Amino acid sequence: MAHVHNVTEFIFLGLSSNPEVQKACFVIFLLLYTAIVLGNFLIVLTVMSSRSLGSPMYFFLGYLSFVEICYASTTAPRLISDLLAERKAIPLWGCMTQFFFIHLFGGTEAFLLTVMAYDRYVAICKPLSYTTIMSRQACAVLVGAAWVGGFVHSLVDSLLVFRLPFCGPRVIDHYFCDVLPLLKLACSDTVLIGLLIVANGGTLSVISFVVLLASYVVILLHLRTRSSAGRRKALSTCGAHVTVVTLFFGPCIFIYLRPSTTLSVDKMVAVFYTVITPLLNPVIYSLRNAQVKKAMKRLWIRAVKAEER
Repeated sequence: MAHVHNVTEFIFLGLSSNPEVQKACFVIFLLLYTAIVLGNFLIVLTVMSSRSLGSPMYFFLGYLSFVEICYASTTAPRLISDLLAERKAIPLWGCMTQFFFIHLFGGTEAFLLTVMAYDRYVAICKPLSYTTIMSRQACAVLVGAAWVGGFVHSLVDSLLVFRLPFCGPRVIDHYFCDVLPLLKLACSDTVLIGLLIVANGGTLSVISFVVLLASYVVILLHLRTRSSAGRRKALSTCGAHVTVVTLFFGPCIFIYLRPSTTLSVDKMVAVFYTVITPLLNPVIYSLRNAQVKKAMKRLWIRAVKAEER
Protein backbone atom coordinates (compact mmCIF):
# COMPACT_ATOMS: atom_id res chain seq x y z
CA MET A 1 0.00 0.00 0.00
CA ALA A 2 1.36 3.45 -0.92
CA HIS A 3 1.97 5.65 2.08
CA VAL A 4 -0.35 8.66 2.46
CA HIS A 5 0.69 11.66 4.53
CA ASN A 6 -2.21 14.13 4.76
CA VAL A 7 -0.75 15.18 8.10
CA THR A 8 2.16 17.62 7.66
CA GLU A 9 2.97 18.09 11.34
CA PHE A 10 2.41 16.50 14.74
CA ILE A 11 1.61 18.12 18.08
CA PHE A 12 3.32 16.85 21.24
CA LEU A 13 1.36 16.83 24.50
CA GLY A 14 4.65 16.77 26.39
CA LEU A 15 5.18 15.68 29.97
CA SER A 16 2.50 17.88 31.53
CA SER A 17 -0.14 20.47 30.62
CA ASN A 18 0.31 22.35 33.92
CA PRO A 19 2.26 25.62 33.28
CA GLU A 20 3.89 25.58 36.72
CA VAL A 21 5.01 21.96 36.30
CA GLN A 22 6.36 22.81 32.84
CA LYS A 23 8.46 25.68 34.23
CA ALA A 24 9.87 23.45 36.96
CA CYS A 25 10.60 20.70 34.42
CA PHE A 26 12.33 23.25 32.17
CA VAL A 27 14.85 24.09 34.90
CA ILE A 28 15.33 20.45 35.91
CA PHE A 29 15.84 19.09 32.39
CA LEU A 30 18.06 22.00 31.35
CA LEU A 31 20.36 21.19 34.29
CA LEU A 32 20.21 17.45 33.55
CA TYR A 33 21.04 17.91 29.85
CA THR A 34 23.91 20.26 30.68
CA ALA A 35 25.26 17.65 33.11
CA ILE A 36 24.90 14.92 30.46
CA VAL A 37 26.89 16.86 27.86
CA LEU A 38 29.59 18.07 30.27
CA GLY A 39 29.96 14.73 32.09
CA ASN A 40 30.20 12.59 28.98
CA PHE A 41 32.38 15.13 27.17
CA LEU A 42 34.75 15.11 30.15
CA ILE A 43 35.11 11.33 29.81
CA VAL A 44 35.74 11.61 26.05
CA LEU A 45 38.35 14.32 26.63
CA THR A 46 39.98 12.39 29.48
CA VAL A 47 40.24 9.17 27.45
CA MET A 48 41.64 11.01 24.42
CA SER A 49 44.26 12.97 26.38
CA SER A 50 45.43 10.38 28.94
CA ARG A 51 48.08 7.81 28.06
CA SER A 52 47.15 5.75 31.11
CA LEU A 53 43.70 5.15 29.59
CA GLY A 54 44.95 3.57 26.40
CA SER A 55 43.45 0.12 26.95
CA PRO A 56 40.50 -1.12 24.82
CA MET A 57 38.09 -0.76 27.76
CA TYR A 58 38.63 3.01 27.86
CA PHE A 59 38.65 3.21 24.06
CA PHE A 60 35.11 1.79 24.09
CA LEU A 61 34.14 3.95 27.08
CA GLY A 62 35.09 7.09 25.12
CA TYR A 63 32.87 6.05 22.22
CA LEU A 64 30.04 5.12 24.59
CA SER A 65 30.16 8.59 26.15
CA PHE A 66 30.13 10.19 22.69
CA VAL A 67 27.08 8.12 21.73
CA GLU A 68 25.37 9.11 25.00
CA ILE A 69 25.77 12.81 24.13
CA CYS A 70 24.29 12.20 20.67
CA TYR A 71 21.50 10.01 22.04
CA ALA A 72 20.38 12.54 24.66
CA SER A 73 20.65 15.36 22.11
CA THR A 74 18.01 13.77 19.88
CA THR A 75 15.29 14.32 22.50
CA ALA A 76 16.40 16.59 25.37
CA PRO A 77 16.84 19.94 23.51
CA ARG A 78 13.42 19.54 21.90
CA LEU A 79 11.85 18.58 25.24
CA ILE A 80 13.43 21.59 26.97
CA SER A 81 12.30 24.10 24.31
CA ASP A 82 8.77 22.63 24.18
CA LEU A 83 8.37 23.08 27.94
CA LEU A 84 8.21 26.84 27.34
CA ALA A 85 6.26 26.67 24.07
CA GLU A 86 2.49 27.11 23.88
CA ARG A 87 2.26 25.00 20.72
CA LYS A 88 4.55 21.97 20.64
CA ALA A 89 4.52 21.25 16.90
CA ILE A 90 7.02 19.26 14.85
CA PRO A 91 6.86 18.82 11.05
CA LEU A 92 6.45 15.33 9.62
CA TRP A 93 10.00 15.28 8.21
CA GLY A 94 11.35 16.49 11.56
CA CYS A 95 9.48 13.72 13.36
CA MET A 96 10.86 11.05 11.02
CA THR A 97 14.40 12.48 11.31
CA GLN A 98 14.20 12.45 15.10
CA PHE A 99 12.85 8.90 15.03
CA PHE A 100 15.75 7.73 12.82
CA PHE A 101 18.48 9.23 14.99
CA ILE A 102 16.94 8.05 18.27
CA HIS A 103 17.08 4.47 17.03
CA LEU A 104 20.48 4.95 15.37
CA PHE A 105 22.16 6.04 18.60
CA GLY A 106 20.07 3.71 20.78
CA GLY A 107 20.94 0.70 18.61
CA THR A 108 24.61 1.71 18.48
CA GLU A 109 24.69 1.96 22.28
CA ALA A 110 23.17 -1.52 22.60
CA PHE A 111 25.86 -3.00 20.37
CA LEU A 112 28.62 -1.00 22.10
CA LEU A 113 27.59 -2.34 25.51
CA THR A 114 27.75 -5.86 24.06
CA VAL A 115 31.23 -5.15 22.68
CA MET A 116 32.33 -3.85 26.09
CA ALA A 117 31.09 -7.05 27.74
CA TYR A 118 33.10 -9.08 25.22
CA ASP A 119 36.16 -6.95 26.04
CA ARG A 120 35.79 -7.73 29.77
CA TYR A 121 35.30 -11.42 29.00
CA VAL A 122 38.55 -11.58 27.02
CA ALA A 123 40.45 -9.49 29.60
CA ILE A 124 39.41 -11.69 32.53
CA CYS A 125 39.04 -15.14 30.98
CA LYS A 126 41.87 -14.96 28.39
CA PRO A 127 44.39 -12.49 29.81
CA LEU A 128 47.42 -13.95 27.98
CA SER A 129 45.73 -13.48 24.59
CA TYR A 130 44.07 -10.15 25.44
CA THR A 131 46.44 -7.81 23.59
CA THR A 132 46.36 -10.06 20.52
CA ILE A 133 42.58 -10.47 20.38
CA MET A 134 41.73 -6.87 21.32
CA SER A 135 44.26 -5.15 19.08
CA ARG A 136 43.74 -1.54 18.03
CA GLN A 137 42.53 -2.71 14.64
CA ALA A 138 40.11 -5.20 16.19
CA CYS A 139 38.71 -2.50 18.49
CA ALA A 140 38.15 -0.16 15.54
CA VAL A 141 36.35 -2.94 13.64
CA LEU A 142 34.12 -3.69 16.64
CA VAL A 143 33.19 0.00 17.05
CA GLY A 144 32.50 0.23 13.31
CA ALA A 145 30.32 -2.88 13.51
CA ALA A 146 28.36 -1.29 16.39
CA TRP A 147 27.66 1.79 14.26
CA VAL A 148 26.66 -0.35 11.26
CA GLY A 149 24.37 -2.46 13.47
CA GLY A 150 22.74 0.66 14.88
CA PHE A 151 22.27 2.10 11.39
CA VAL A 152 20.65 -1.08 10.02
CA HIS A 153 18.37 -1.34 13.07
CA SER A 154 17.29 2.30 12.71
CA LEU A 155 16.87 2.09 8.94
CA VAL A 156 14.53 -0.93 9.20
CA ASP A 157 12.39 0.74 11.89
CA SER A 158 12.30 4.04 10.00
CA LEU A 159 11.25 2.44 6.71
CA LEU A 160 8.46 0.56 8.47
CA VAL A 161 7.16 3.71 10.20
CA PHE A 162 7.56 5.97 7.16
CA ARG A 163 5.31 3.67 5.13
CA LEU A 164 2.46 4.19 7.62
CA PRO A 165 -0.36 6.45 6.37
CA PHE A 166 -1.01 9.46 8.62
CA CYS A 167 -4.28 11.02 7.54
CA GLY A 168 -6.21 11.88 10.68
CA PRO A 169 -5.20 12.54 14.31
CA ARG A 170 -1.90 14.35 14.76
CA VAL A 171 -1.60 14.72 18.54
CA ILE A 172 1.23 12.61 20.02
CA ASP A 173 0.86 11.87 23.72
CA HIS A 174 4.60 11.94 24.23
CA TYR A 175 7.55 14.37 24.12
CA PHE A 176 9.31 12.82 21.10
CA CYS A 177 8.49 10.71 18.04
CA ASP A 178 8.66 7.05 18.99
CA VAL A 179 7.27 3.79 17.68
CA LEU A 180 4.17 3.19 19.81
CA PRO A 181 2.73 6.75 19.70
CA LEU A 182 3.18 6.86 15.90
CA LEU A 183 1.56 3.44 15.42
CA LYS A 184 -1.40 4.74 17.43
CA LEU A 185 -1.88 7.66 15.00
CA ALA A 186 -1.64 5.63 11.78
CA CYS A 187 -4.96 5.29 9.89
CA SER A 188 -4.42 1.66 8.88
CA ASP A 189 -4.02 -1.76 10.43
CA THR A 190 -0.66 -1.67 12.24
CA VAL A 191 -0.62 -5.20 13.68
CA LEU A 192 1.93 -6.56 11.18
CA ILE A 193 4.08 -3.42 11.32
CA GLY A 194 3.98 -3.56 15.12
CA LEU A 195 5.10 -7.18 15.15
CA LEU A 196 7.96 -6.42 12.73
CA ILE A 197 9.11 -3.51 14.88
CA VAL A 198 8.94 -5.68 18.00
CA ALA A 199 10.96 -8.32 16.15
CA ASN A 200 13.55 -5.70 15.23
CA GLY A 201 13.79 -3.52 18.35
CA GLY A 202 12.47 -5.72 21.13
CA THR A 203 14.33 -8.81 20.02
CA LEU A 204 17.54 -6.80 19.65
CA SER A 205 17.20 -5.60 23.24
CA VAL A 206 16.44 -9.04 24.65
CA ILE A 207 19.17 -10.89 22.72
CA SER A 208 21.79 -8.25 23.60
CA PHE A 209 20.71 -8.31 27.25
CA VAL A 210 20.84 -12.13 27.43
CA VAL A 211 24.26 -12.22 25.74
CA LEU A 212 25.53 -9.59 28.16
CA LEU A 213 24.23 -11.42 31.22
CA ALA A 214 25.62 -14.73 29.95
CA SER A 215 29.06 -13.20 29.44
CA TYR A 216 29.08 -11.82 32.98
CA VAL A 217 27.97 -15.18 34.39
CA VAL A 218 30.93 -16.82 32.61
CA ILE A 219 33.20 -14.11 34.03
CA LEU A 220 31.91 -14.68 37.57
CA LEU A 221 32.46 -18.43 37.27
CA HIS A 222 35.99 -17.82 36.01
CA LEU A 223 36.77 -15.44 38.91
CA ARG A 224 36.49 -18.29 41.41
CA THR A 225 40.05 -19.27 40.47
CA ARG A 226 41.44 -15.76 41.01
CA SER A 227 42.97 -14.24 44.13
CA SER A 228 40.76 -12.11 46.37
CA ALA A 229 42.45 -8.89 45.16
CA GLY A 230 41.98 -9.89 41.51
CA ARG A 231 38.34 -10.76 42.16
CA ARG A 232 37.67 -7.38 43.79
CA LYS A 233 39.20 -5.45 40.90
CA ALA A 234 37.37 -7.47 38.24
CA LEU A 235 34.05 -7.34 40.11
CA SER A 236 34.36 -3.57 40.52
CA THR A 237 34.78 -3.09 36.77
CA CYS A 238 32.10 -5.61 35.81
CA GLY A 239 29.74 -4.20 38.45
CA ALA A 240 29.81 -0.81 36.74
CA HIS A 241 29.11 -2.47 33.38
CA VAL A 242 26.21 -4.55 34.72
CA THR A 243 24.66 -1.44 36.31
CA VAL A 244 24.79 0.48 33.01
CA VAL A 245 23.44 -2.51 31.07
CA THR A 246 20.48 -2.94 33.45
CA LEU A 247 19.66 0.78 33.44
CA PHE A 248 19.64 0.88 29.64
CA PHE A 249 18.08 -2.44 28.62
CA GLY A 250 15.45 -2.70 31.36
CA PRO A 251 13.36 0.30 30.16
CA CYS A 252 14.03 -0.53 26.47
CA ILE A 253 12.68 -4.07 26.88
CA PHE A 254 9.62 -2.70 28.72
CA ILE A 255 8.84 -0.25 25.88
CA TYR A 256 9.75 -2.19 22.75
CA LEU A 257 8.95 -5.81 23.59
CA ARG A 258 5.19 -5.64 23.81
CA PRO A 259 2.17 -5.27 21.49
CA SER A 260 1.36 -1.94 19.86
CA THR A 261 -0.30 -0.37 22.90
CA THR A 262 0.67 2.73 24.84
CA LEU A 263 0.64 2.95 28.65
CA SER A 264 0.43 5.97 30.94
CA VAL A 265 3.89 5.25 32.35
CA ASP A 266 5.61 5.18 28.94
CA LYS A 267 6.69 8.82 29.11
CA MET A 268 8.28 8.40 32.53
CA VAL A 269 10.05 5.24 31.41
CA ALA A 270 11.26 7.07 28.28
CA VAL A 271 12.67 9.87 30.45
CA PHE A 272 14.67 7.22 32.25
CA TYR A 273 16.42 5.77 29.19
CA THR A 274 16.75 9.01 27.19
CA VAL A 275 17.86 11.34 30.01
CA ILE A 276 18.62 9.58 33.30
CA THR A 277 20.75 6.75 31.88
CA PRO A 278 23.05 9.05 29.83
CA LEU A 279 23.41 11.17 32.98
CA LEU A 280 24.34 8.25 35.24
CA ASN A 281 26.82 6.55 32.89
CA PRO A 282 29.72 9.00 33.45
CA VAL A 283 29.00 9.00 37.20
CA ILE A 284 29.03 5.20 37.39
CA TYR A 285 32.19 4.79 35.31
CA SER A 286 34.18 7.64 36.88
CA LEU A 287 33.29 7.19 40.55
CA ARG A 288 33.89 3.43 40.47
CA ASN A 289 37.16 3.59 38.52
CA ALA A 290 40.33 4.82 40.20
CA GLN A 291 42.23 5.18 36.92
CA VAL A 292 39.56 7.43 35.40
CA LYS A 293 39.49 9.60 38.53
CA LYS A 294 43.29 9.92 38.51
CA ALA A 295 43.32 10.78 34.80
CA MET A 296 40.63 13.44 35.35
CA LYS A 297 42.64 14.91 38.21
CA ARG A 298 45.78 15.11 36.03
CA LEU A 299 43.74 16.69 33.23
CA TRP A 300 42.41 19.30 35.65
CA ILE A 301 45.90 20.07 36.97
CA ARG A 302 47.23 20.52 33.41
CA ALA A 303 44.31 22.82 32.57
CA VAL A 304 44.90 24.95 35.68
CA LYS A 305 48.65 25.24 34.98
CA ALA A 306 47.98 26.17 31.35
CA GLU A 307 45.57 28.91 32.49
CA GLU A 308 48.08 30.30 34.99
CA ARG A 309 50.64 30.75 32.21
